Parts: sequence; C-alpha cells; structure tokens
Amino acid sequence: MFIDRARIYLKSGDGGDGVVRFRREKYIPAGGPAGGDGGRGGSIYFIVDGGLSTLMNFRYRRKFVAPSGEAGGSKNQAGKDGEDLFIKVPPGTLVKDVETGEVLLDLTVPGTQVLVLPGGRGGRGNARFATPTRQAPAFAERGEPGRELWVELELKLLADVGLVGYPNVGKSTLLSVVSAARPKVANYPFTTLTPNLGVVSLEPGRAFVMADIPGLIEGAHAGVGLGIEFLRHIERTRLILHIVDAAGVDGRDPVDDYCKINQELRLYSEDLAACPQIVVANKADLPEAEENIERLREVAEKEGREFFVISAATTEGTRTLMEHVDGLVAQFKAADQPTEVVTELVLPAEESSPVDEYEVVLEGDEYVVVGAGLDRILRRLDLNNPEAIKYLQNLFEKIGLYKTLAEMGIPEGAVVRVGELEFEYME
Repeated sequence: MFIDRARIYLKSGDGGDGVVRFRREKYIPAGGPAGGDGGRGGSIYFIVDGGLSTLMNFRYRRKFVAPSGEAGGSKNQAGKDGEDLFIKVPPGTLVKDVETGEVLLDLTVPGTQVLVLPGGRGGRGNARFATPTRQAPAFAERGEPGRELWVELELKLLADVGLVGYPNVGKSTLLSVVSAARPKVANYPFTTLTPNLGVVSLEPGRAFVMADIPGLIEGAHAGVGLGIEFLRHIERTRLILHIVDAAGVDGRDPVDDYCKINQELRLYSEDLAACPQIVVANKADLPEAEENIERLREVAEKEGREFFVISAATTEGTRTLMEHVDGLVAQFKAADQPTEVVTELVLPAEESSPVDEYEVVLEGDEYVVVGAGLDRILRRLDLNNPEAIKYLQNLFEKIGLYKTLAEMGIPEGAVVRVGELEFEYME
C-alpha cells in the first residue's frame, strides 16, 4: 500500500533526576556529598533511508517517545543516558509543524541524519552544589523534561522525470517497456491510483528515475479526482513527459487534452508549469492517430516544446525518446548546485534566558517575577526541601531580586511569586 501522508507525535526523553547521597565509608562516618547527576534523556533523529518509498511504517504507529535518562547514583556516579530514537523516512519527505503548517525539514538526501528533538538534560546531584560555605547540601535537581512536537510527514516523490497526461493515455505502458517497473495496465480510466517509479538505464552506470503520476483530469488543481494528491508528486521532477493519446481512443480531442492538462499545471503551480516539458504523441500505431499528430506537433512547437511520436504498445520510438531524455537529465544533474545537508532542526529555544534576566509585574495583589531562566531553575528543584529554599534565597540575593523589590517600594507583607514559589516580602 502506498502511504504518502502521516501525522505523528514526537517526544524526547526526560533527563534523569540528580540524587542526594553522602559518603558512608568505614573510617569516614561523616563524608561529603556524593550524589551523582541524572542521565540525559534520549534524543529523536530522522534518518533518510533510500530503501523506503512510502510512509507505510507510520500507518499503525503514531507516537514516538524516546526513553528517559536514569537517576544518578551514589559515589558521584552519573545515571545512564536514555537511548536515542532513530526514525527512518523515505527520500522526499517534508516534515511540517501541525499547528503552524510551517515546513521544518525537507529530507531528500539518502543517509542524512537530522537531530529533531534533543533529550532533556539530567539533573545535578547534591555533590554539584557543594561550596566552601555549603559543604553538605541536602538537595539535588530534577531532570529537565524532554521536548514534544506533533508533526505531519508528507512524501513528494523524488524522480528525474514525471509522466503526466489524462487517464488511459499509455503512461503505465511506457514505464513498463522502458524500465523494470511492472505497473498494472488496463484499458479504463484511473487504472493507476498510486504513483509508480521505474529506473531507466540505457548504459551501465548511468540511469534516471521516472515516475508514472496517476491520470489528471480537468479540475485537478482544485482536488477533483484526487488531483492535488497526484500533482504534488511531480513538483520535484527535472523534466515532464506529457503523454497524449494521439488516437483519441476515449473520444477526447488530443489537442484539447494537451491544453487542459497544461492549464491544470499552471493553476496548481507556476513553477511546475515552467518545468521543461516534452510532448509525446502516443498510440501512433493506430490509424486514428495520423490526422492528430501534426496538429499536436504544431501546438507543441508553437509553445517551444520538443515533440516525439511513439507507440508504447509496440515500443516504436521509445528508445529514441529515452536516449534524448537521458541526455537532458544528465545535463540537469551536472548543473545542479550542491545542497547543504541539514543535520539539526533548530526549534525556538524554550529556556535560553540567563537567570539574572527577569522583570517584576503586578498581577492583582501579587508581584510576579517573570524570567525564563528563573523558571527553569525552580522547575528542577524540590520546593518542599528547606535546603533547596535556602539555596534559592541565596540565589535571589545574588541576582539582585531583593534589591529590585526594595527599589520598587513593595510594601511589607506583599505576596511575591516566582514560578510555583510564593513568599511574603519583608524588608
């Protein structure tokens, strides 16, 4: 089954908690602090796997949560880091933010590994808080929570050449005779309901990928006949082969078909309409094609497009067409500029402010201290631990918070709130 869209939930691992421990050795009954740090939570990576061509793996699994780090141990032993989580996606995968629709990543190069969500940092053990004046700290930090994100994966096939045209014009037949692909072929519209890829190799060591895009119809740019689902798969192609049924087997006019399909391309994307295009008159073996071929040639050449006549059913003209396409693709590849490979997704930092950057605002009868750095520290401390509170009081003094409150003229007894911590202000 071909799956080209998936919505998944990602969460990196929480950091392990730091611990409170003291040395307890035979001849050292009152040793110093020895609590170790917690381990880092597992990070989440995307890996571009060239062996995948669909998002089928995400059909039944929608949540990806990396393991948390382990808590620290005694004797200053750090906890074990959580294992990183690697998620494989096919080349051509777009990663979008579900809430904003913003494209976060465009994963095209096989083998690329991108860090998406880093794991939470481990909390510091009590040994890390020892100072000359605080020689036996009895508090530690909790681990930092991992980050979470809902993303939408959208697959756009990576093909050098895209076959477009109305249903039943011979695209699947052409792909089957020039490559090893074996798409389903039958004489009725919409035989192809999913894109098919084929590799065309005319000489050893040189090949190009061709995609048979399901048949387009009038109104495809607006979603008629799943048009948008089909059209986005040719946005990345270097060259379009526009296949036209020159015999008009289904009773349609070939020139009218050609014009309508190009109109759909223009309405969907001007960039797509500007993509190099070769017009291919197929079914030339049928007598009804003779009178239409010259009409098609005239329209195509008037628009500056190359024109070829083939019969996919008998393979007449297919070798000449593929040799020409192979040469063009080689030129396009040679002209491609090297692309910088992204190795890390940079999301807005949640906690980047220094501890001493804050402001005090009045909310009702309370004075609220707002600062991301302070919030980060308070979230990681046990506010029921008297020693942790004492540590915070010293920190508030150090960063000038008490001085700031005094300069604001806050009355004694007023409630001051810093994160989840509340205290009454006293001179």
